[in-house]
Amino acid sequence: MDFDPAKLSTSAVYALMIRAITPRPIAWISTQSPTGQLNLAPFSYFAGVGSNPPTVMVSIANRPSGDKKDTLRNIEATGEFVVNIVPAQLAQAMVRTADELPYGESEFVHAGLGTAPSQLVRPPRVASAPIQLECRALEIVRIGQGGSAANAVFGQIVWFHVADEVLTADHKIDPALVDSVGRMGGLSYCHTRERFELK
Repeated sequence: MDFDPAKLSTSAVYALMIRAITPRPIAWISTQSPTGQLNLAPFSYFAGVGSNPPTVMVSIANRPSGDKKDTLRNIEATGEFVVNIVPAQLAQAMVRTADELPYGESEFVHAGLGTAPSQLVRPPRVASAPIQLECRALEIVRIGQGGSAANAVFGQIVWFHVADEVLTADHKIDPALVDSVGRMGGLSYCHTRERFELK
């Protein structure tokens, strides 16, 4: 079957994309407003871009109304954010941080999560996340207009935090110890426990 996106609704295109592009890593992004209010939200249109400089990209869609999400508002205002990697044990808390809360109400508190101070940026980290990437925004590329339009945020990683418990003896990240989860389509997520190697 073939699909012409020009003839589909935005929600139908979204449903196709999130079921076709799988699994997707989750950027659990913590930000802070200019007045110090904390925000935490998950995004699965997320990828590494390059290592010189170390750069990530996360796409933050507008609300169906066309309004900007709190995460984007905070990044635009401060230029800073933290990407926290989601392990399986925090998956339920991560989903709670996707709940719609009034601007300025903390998802950290809502989901019962502790914070840890960052090294170079103002937003705090999710204390219990095994890996946290402190970022400064390099560029925001607008793609489309209005409801569900994308805002591709490119951020340079200025500091890596990696928990000792997920490192091997030679200081490399062990994916089995991180036990990160990925996003599939609809309400589905996946574990990253089954792996294989190819030469």
